[in-house]
Amino acid sequence: MKARSSIRAALPEELFAILHIRSMQLDDLSQVLAIDSQSFTLPWPESAYRYELLENPSSFLMVAEIEQSEVGRLIVGVVVVWMILDEAHIATIAVHPEFRGQGIASRLMVSMMREAIQLEARLATLEVREQNTAAQRLYQRFGFNIVGRRPRYYKDNLEDALIMTVGCLDKGYLERLDQDDWANNSAGLAGSDPIAAASA
Repeated sequence: MKARSSIRAALPEELFAILHIRSMQLDDLSQVLAIDSQSFTLPWPESAYRYELLENPSSFLMVAEIEQSEVGRLIVGVVVVWMILDEAHIATIAVHPEFRGQGIASRLMVSMMREAIQLEARLATLEVREQNTAAQRLYQRFGFNIVGRRPRYYKDNLEDALIMTVGCLDKGYLERLDQDDWANNSAGLAGSDPIAAASA
């Protein structure tokens, strides 16, 4: 626990130096489920993640991982995306509560958007709780705009979902992702980066 606390206290640029974004594997599942259960009132069951990993050819899953000798391999974030023709639908994205506010959600978004564009996505969309303004601000930074509403979408409290979309996912969008200094800007995201947003 002491080693984990030292990681959590790291400055964003130090965290970025040890953070890796990669495809999710089946042996990540227990840590991913722990993040999910701590982030959402309606977490995905294990069977849903297994389906996305093993049976759904239209989805890709990524995790943010910290590797240090004191802690070992620690998953601190996850994102699941469904590819529907040329549209990337962000189904869920979450960062472990102990590691929010350090730019991890931004790094997940950058990697996820790059992967979606490589898979020929031209549009990305998601649903977010109306009251989750922190997540909305993060998505807006990536060019997402509110385009609609799903009334009473969330079953736990019947909260509305806002539909947010970004188009024109092309070479120019990739260049903007590359030009932004996400590590140095992460401190400025402290108010918007503590993220947990599920579409389904």
